[in-house]
Amino acid sequence: MTDISRQPVTAVIGLGSMGMGMAQTLIRAGFETHGCDLRPESLETLIAASGHGAATPGELSVTPDVTFIVVVNAAQTRSVLFGDNGLAARLTPGALVVGCATCDPDDARAIAAELAVLDIDYLDAPISGGSVKAAAGEMTIMASGPSTAFAKARSALDALARHVFEVGTEPGQGSQVKLVNQLLAGVHIAAAAEAMAYGIQGGCDPNVLYEVITQSAGNSWMFENRVPHILAGDYNPHSAVDIFVKDLGIVAATGQATKFPLPMTAQALTMFTQASAMGYGREDDAGVIRVFPGVDLPARAANDEG
Repeated sequence: MTDISRQPVTAVIGLGSMGMGMAQTLIRAGFETHGCDLRPESLETLIAASGHGAATPGELSVTPDVTFIVVVNAAQTRSVLFGDNGLAARLTPGALVVGCATCDPDDARAIAAELAVLDIDYLDAPISGGSVKAAAGEMTIMASGPSTAFAKARSALDALARHVFEVGTEPGQGSQVKLVNQLLAGVHIAAAAEAMAYGIQGGCDPNVLYEVITQSAGNSWMFENRVPHILAGDYNPHSAVDIFVKDLGIVAATGQATKFPLPMTAQALTMFTQASAMGYGREDDAGVIRVFPGVDLPARAANDEG
């Protein structure tokens, strides 16, 4: 059984933009940290930061006390846990899995139930903040699960996040809160893109427009954060268009399952899906502005291209 009186051995499965930042943050905070990713370059980066790397969960050199699974969706989470070389079979009773993917609350509940059979705790703990805040240890984590799970994870959660919200005692509640967040985030990005496209098409200087709106009632956090990407013509992904195709798709599906109307979600999802179909799926989500025809968008400066 995990001894919560000592600092836990941690693992991060999925060393993408957020997972890598989380692993490096845990290392800086003094945790023995192991990472798992199929990309050799990601493992090399982790090892260079004094972490330990493995290509698959089955190849980890230790049995971690607390494992953060930072993958795209519930299907990938299940594969990490229960697929070939899966993690669940090698974890000891009393270990903790922290699921960070955005997923349907029903999927979070099902994963927790399967782990409970093995006497493994599960925190349904989606994350927010992007790669920058992950690397700085300033994420927001919206988590639900039993008090025992929070106790095991507390020191690691505090290292990773500025805000840790305990939103319930049952898995699925954290995922539901994250879906509300993603609904708002996606709608706000789509609205910011529409507003900028409309203003530019109408003859507004985009830089002046940004300055005015950020000091006016029409501002939002997403407008203030994403529009600078448009002004710079820089669509290198901090959070990609396809993330919102996925996340708003989950929101829409859960609404449809309960016959709950989500008209704003539907329109934003259409915009992100169109941007993805145009070839922009892996670019920054601010690039959804490019679904609007005939708009003379700012170009990236030649000396900034990389």
